[in-house]
Amino acid sequence: MKIRMDPPLPGIYQDLRAAVAPAMSRATVAAARSAGASVVFESQGEEQIRDGILFLEKPADLPPAPAAEEISAREKKRLKPAFKQFPEEVFALAGAAAVGPHPELRFRTFSTHFLARELSASAIAAAWRAGRYYSAADWLCDPAGFFFIAENILGVYDLGDRVPLTPGTQLRVNLPIRAKISIEHDGATVAETDARQFLYAIRQTGDYTLRVSLTIDGETWRWIDTGPIHVEKSPPLALPAGQISPEVEVRKSIPYLDDGLDKHKLDLYLPRGKDKFPVMVFLHGGAWRGGDRSLYPLLGNRFALAGIGVAIPSYRLMPKYAYPAQPDDAAAAFAWVHRYIGELGGDVSRIYLAGHSAGGHLASLVALDPKYLAKYGLDPSVIRGVISLSGVYRVGGLADFQNADDDPSPMDHVHKGAPPFLLTYCQWDYFDLPRQARDFDAALEEKFVPARMIYIAGESHASEIIDTVKPDDATARAILDFIR
Repeated sequence: MKIRMDPPLPGIYQDLRAAVAPAMSRATVAAARSAGASVVFESQGEEQIRDGILFLEKPADLPPAPAAEEISAREKKRLKPAFKQFPEEVFALAGAAAVGPHPELRFRTFSTHFLARELSASAIAAAWRAGRYYSAADWLCDPAGFFFIAENILGVYDLGDRVPLTPGTQLRVNLPIRAKISIEHDGATVAETDARQFLYAIRQTGDYTLRVSLTIDGETWRWIDTGPIHVEKSPPLALPAGQISPEVEVRKSIPYLDDGLDKHKLDLYLPRGKDKFPVMVFLHGGAWRGGDRSLYPLLGNRFALAGIGVAIPSYRLMPKYAYPAQPDDAAAAFAWVHRYIGELGGDVSRIYLAGHSAGGHLASLVALDPKYLAKYGLDPSVIRGVISLSGVYRVGGLADFQNADDDPSPMDHVHKGAPPFLLTYCQWDYFDLPRQARDFDAALEEKFVPARMIYIAGESHASEIIDTVKPDDATARAILDFIR
């Protein structure tokens, strides 16, 4: 307990501890609450929630807890003093037949952990069908803080997910304490180590599972066993093909600063023949080191067809240009749009600042820290709303921001009177971004800033922005609803 590390889970799911009990009773509820269990399976149970604990009928194929060895009457007698001193250990090894039922111990010895977005029967059933669960011998050590994920350039994937195999795909193991880690590929062990954290590069398709063991007093015990992560071949993610509609007026490479830099130019996509239309200034992603306005013509076309003017600026990139070049450029581009878009038919009172990933960070920072727009005689109140898609809200720990003279994290600039926010995060988002979005949303609400947060299912960090060009895309629909 002194050495364990128990960080919150970084992804979209809660870790819901489940155990099996003979029947629902006051003792069962008390025991479940004491052990931190959220789900109780009964042999013949009625679905209900009682005192924050979900009671469900036990699935027929739920893995059983490890069976205790047969204990003789003489051994039972010898166990009594040991049971008083080490109840969890003796109960786990000897079982109820040796020391009695003890429902409070049943929940503290072995459990099944489901990864689910909410505590409901449907969410648990979905996790069970998908294989988003692991079993643990809690009597050895509480597994809270454990996760086993796959990650690549597209996003982060959990137990039960199907992972597209791309260059750089790897498995990540995180444990609360040091233990023996064994990774299996289609049933064969492919990697073993003794560590608290471990990365394993994936080069083959197939199913990957994890087995974790603990050695205590010279004896090794199975601690954690997981369901599979499925790795499969997938076509490379590509930008969608398409043409600009004749109903969209395009104006490219307009300087928003007169210094000759191509990164200080923007492209406009305007609804042809319309007047007094809302405008969205969109800042691209790319980890502050990549990306360009030239990659997003179809995004501009998509929203211009919906009656929204779109301005897509480039901005100077790291490492050649250190922070704060990026938010400075974002503010300069917004200021240009605010000054000139009225001459092109846009409604100056309805200009939205948007961005994806690193662009979400920049949009949020410019909207919350007034010093950037102040250089152009503007106040963030001229921003009608902020749209941050899978944005980054804590950056102080990143290497690119270590030498910053100020605080570059939007989380630390939240204040009353800020513009309204639309936040999204997706199912296979990058590591820690879902948690950052939830924390940022809570910080906005604490300061009474109107905020709407939307979870986008079935999308990765990369596909979320690419798929906005689709007519029925959930992210695009959320943006249109927010602006309208």
